[in-house]
Amino acid sequence: MEIRNATVFVTGANRGLGLAFAREAVRRGAKKVYAGMRNTSGFDEPGVVPIRIDVTDDATIATAAEIAADTTVLINNAGIAALIENPLAADFESQSKALFDTNYYGLARVTQAFEPALSKQPKAAIINVLSDIVWLPRPYLTPYAASKAAAWSYTNQLRFHLVDRGIQVLGLHVGFLDTDLTNGIDVPKTNPTDVATQTYDALAEGKNEIMADKGTVLLKSTLADEVPGYISPPPGLF
Repeated sequence: MEIRNATVFVTGANRGLGLAFAREAVRRGAKKVYAGMRNTSGFDEPGVVPIRIDVTDDATIATAAEIAADTTVLINNAGIAALIENPLAADFESQSKALFDTNYYGLARVTQAFEPALSKQPKAAIINVLSDIVWLPRPYLTPYAASKAAAWSYTNQLRFHLVDRGIQVLGLHVGFLDTDLTNGIDVPKTNPTDVATQTYDALAEGKNEIMADKGTVLLKSTLADEVPGYISPPPGLF
């Protein structure tokens, strides 16, 4: 599906990858671009319409879906992360609940709210922002990894469920991005604009998944190995 003349709704669009998605949609000639965010105050981006949405709050989701009922491409980008000491840390459960509420349940809530409008369109698509963390053991990101693994599984079930309705579901897997969310983490990072560009290209090509950086491509390629990357990560990924 092409972005040109589409109506795009991006969650978590006030900065980082979400903002890159919004800007690239404008550049590609989208008919309308909605930027979903918890606080719209002070947001001023040419060609982009800010809409208040908190993916953990049903009321704001319903209102956003009603306002943006003309959406043809939904991008579930909103997400949070947190560091813990290890998978047995005392704060594991509390951190996991918070991350699942946004990264998994939030994604599902928004999808459920927008699906009726998407199903009425001749062509529609959903892009879910996932992560290489579903295959890469990083103990200090255990709750985040679990929430993204759940989101990946949901994406696969959703794609199969919606295929007969003509709604394309694209899963975006990517490693660390050069955004505010990763400040202070000393690892290789990918430019959000490059990821948005690759993702829209993949959507236009009718793809179901995209691995948006070399590390994620390498990691995915190990899944059928006798010792896959989630057991023994390839050198250079840490």
